[in-house]
Amino acid sequence: MRVAAEVVMVAGAVIAALAGVGLLRFSTPFARIQAAGKASPVALLLMSAGAAPLLGWRGSAYLAVAAGAMIVTLPIVAHLLLRAVHRSDRIDHLAVDDLAADEHRAGRTGADPPP
Repeated sequence: MRVAAEVVMVAGAVIAALAGVGLLRFSTPFARIQAAGKASPVALLLMSAGAAPLLGWRGSAYLAVAAGAMIVTLPIVAHLLLRAVHRSDRIDHLAVDDLAADEHRAGRTGADPPP
C-alpha cells in the first residue's frame, strides 16, 4: 500500500514539475495561466490521493478540504487573472478579441478596441 501511495505522489510531483516547465516555456501570459490552471488541481489531487492513506482519517479530511477548496476556487481565480492580464497588456497575438469589443461597447476602459 505504501509503494502505491508513493507512486501516485511521484506522478503528482511530475505533473507539477511539467506545469512549471510550461510556465517557463510558454510565451504568452494566457498560455502560462492555462498551464498552471490545468495542472495544479490534477497534481494536488494525485498527491492528496497518495498521501491520504499514509496520514490517517484526520489528515485525509484536511487534504479533502484543501483539494475541494482548490477545485472550487481555481476556475474563478484563473478567470480573474486572465481578465486582469487582458486589461493590462497589449494583446497583439489574438486573432479575434471578443472581450475588448464587448468592453468597448459597454463603455469600459482598459483594453483597446479592436481595429
